[in-house]
Amino acid sequence: MRKASDLDAPGLASWYRAHARDLPWRRREYLAEYGAWGVLVSEFMLQQTPVNRVIPHLEAWLARWPDPVSLAAASPAEVLQQWANLGYPRRALWLHRAGIAIRDEHAGVTPREVTALLALPGIGDYTARAVAVFAFGERHPVVDTNTRRVIARAVHGKAQPDPPSRRDLDDMAGLLPTDPEAAAIVNAAAMELGATVCTARVADCARCPLADSCAWRAAGFPDGEDRRRRQAKYEGSDRQARGGVLRALRHAAGHRLPADAVLAEWPDRRQRDRAIDSLIADGLLEAVDAELRLPR
Repeated sequence: MRKASDLDAPGLASWYRAHARDLPWRRREYLAEYGAWGVLVSEFMLQQTPVNRVIPHLEAWLARWPDPVSLAAASPAEVLQQWANLGYPRRALWLHRAGIAIRDEHAGVTPREVTALLALPGIGDYTARAVAVFAFGERHPVVDTNTRRVIARAVHGKAQPDPPSRRDLDDMAGLLPTDPEAAAIVNAAAMELGATVCTARVADCARCPLADSCAWRAAGFPDGEDRRRRQAKYEGSDRQARGGVLRALRHAAGHRLPADAVLAEWPDRRQRDRAIDSLIADGLLEAVDAELRLPR
């Protein structure tokens, strides 16, 4: 049975150095200016959102709030306005709460330990490990969706990964060099490989540095059950209605409007009301008398 340690980690690292995309959070000057906070913000924004959409929002966000203390001083309404159309706006509130926690519990300094990072609002195992590794140089396995797919194919000979489990971290740990800096590069390389070469739709083996040791390729590319969640159609969905409600309030004077005026033209009144109710339940809206407003 193949192990992650059987893969060519040095070859993967060399490929990354030659072919990695030039992304802001990978640049030395970005880390020098924003440090761990910049890594944490980028990881929040990259959750379920393509890189090309994140970059302009990230730059604007850090220009306004370059550290957790400055973000903590903002109101939730300001945070949601700045988040704009990035999507999944609950992330904005979680990021705001993380900034408050860093200010109040860590003297304004983003913590480096995985356990401390996990205790911050809105931070899960992937984000905590990513900050510890890419901002502080700690040696941990970092596993995202792309990494899991690379491991499933190269190590286990499967077209698609199984549901997330502890084995993912163990597999990635087996691929990492002992040196923390080299381990960080391999972590980043596995994610980059899955994002650009060994993608969910296409495996471009001619460009893959792991092709010669890939179990899936050696087995003749057997099909497997695709267990990825299919996102519902956006057009006409509750998500679209929620986005329309938030957009109206972001652009309104004082971020408030009469309740009846919010998305009044929406063709499905019940769906519009359901969207408003769900936003209130998520803490993204407040209902005050006959008005709706962004939270304060």
